[in-house]
Amino acid sequence: MPMRTITLLQPNRLVFGSGCLTNALDYLSALPQPRIHIVYSASLHSTIDHLKRQLSTTGIPVTSDRASAGEPTLSSFHAALERARATEPTCILGIGGGSALDLAKLLAAFLHNAQRIEDTFGIGLLRSRNCHLVCIPSTSGTGSEVSPNAILLDETAQIKKGVISPCLVPDATFIDPTLTHSVPPAVTAFTGLDALTHCIEAYTNKHAHSLVDLYALEGIRLCARFLARATHDGNDAEAREGLSLASLYGGLCLGPVNTAAVHALAYPLGGEFHIPHGLSNAILLSTVFRFNAAASPERHADVALALGAELKSTPLETAYAGAAQLEALTRTCNIDTNLAHHGIGRNSISHLAEAALTVQRLLSNNPRELTRHDVEQIYAACFA
Repeated sequence: MPMRTITLLQPNRLVFGSGCLTNALDYLSALPQPRIHIVYSASLHSTIDHLKRQLSTTGIPVTSDRASAGEPTLSSFHAALERARATEPTCILGIGGGSALDLAKLLAAFLHNAQRIEDTFGIGLLRSRNCHLVCIPSTSGTGSEVSPNAILLDETAQIKKGVISPCLVPDATFIDPTLTHSVPPAVTAFTGLDALTHCIEAYTNKHAHSLVDLYALEGIRLCARFLARATHDGNDAEAREGLSLASLYGGLCLGPVNTAAVHALAYPLGGEFHIPHGLSNAILLSTVFRFNAAASPERHADVALALGAELKSTPLETAYAGAAQLEALTRTCNIDTNLAHHGIGRNSISHLAEAALTVQRLLSNNPRELTRHDVEQIYAACFA
């Protein structure tokens, strides 16, 4: 069988390295007649003040808007868009966690766009972006800084919805691992496991591709090596750099291959119960991995070995050892994977399954088909 055609969409400029925030300032200053609107996470207040001072000394008009806490909602997007339009920027700079970056990407796309965002949920429905877009992540997890994806919470439906479009790939991305040193341990663990899930679901995906496999397997190895270290010592520079690189690899997997059942089942946990996205993935990851292993044992065995599991007598046994590695990693990172401890009762399983099954754009990527009964059993296993 010939290898299928695949398209990778990446920023025109991708800069990685500790201290490269300085490179971002040089890049922004060189833009033609820039008016910059910064969208940022609340934890970065001092960094934003520094950026604004540096840019203002060159005569560049700068405005800023703090992204709301938690994941962006439809209503917070519309409010932020109104504020951004009032500043008439030529460049949107997103700096922060995945939520701030997703919001910045959508603001840049809809600043001069007559489309309704509600009409662009899905793949390839967003038609254009006329505003320059620069992204700088301050966490290691979502990969939003290099992906064509942006996620919003639809408050009415109580589920997350995605806009997937080449228009959302930033013009430039600067990944400075030093910005992640102050990320608290829990957030480091949640976001790191999100990055790991991106890589695992890309490699085991029904639409996996050897070109993306390179990113996925190396991202898995990096997470296995550095996630616990970064969680327990935020100032471990080597671990922070390794985890930032793993997050980048995971983000590069999102466009051409994307995620699958873990993310699909995680969406209702975040949408209705407001469990952080990375934590939702962490709760589900080993259970879904074990469920999927029978569909592609060799691929799941590859993941297990990248995680550091021992080679067993069969690929399926090796894959199951990988599931045990994932469980051990979440424990090492002090993550509680029992849904009951996060305010969810077993009486919610049926409703959660119904909501998860609507996320067909991701479930269609899963290596093993899931029935409603399967989804309910997976949720039920997460109450152990």
